[in-house]
Amino acid sequence: MTYAFLRYFVFILCFGLSFYALSGVQFDKFCSVKEPRKAVVLLFLLSFVLAYLASEAVLQLTIYNGFGG
Repeated sequence: MTYAFLRYFVFILCFGLSFYALSGVQFDKFCSVKEPRKAVVLLFLLSFVLAYLASEAVLQLTIYNGFGG
């Protein structure tokens, strides 16, 4: 139970950080789309993928290797 909560917490934290970091990129100009909603969906999906990779990297470097207890 505690491990699952920690895993979700790390993922949500990484999602927030990646969404904040990627929001600085203007995807509507980068992709040159006519509908800005598509750029928002791209931002959300890229944030989701980046958060998954970052959270798995953090957990792999700490918890899975016995650093966290």
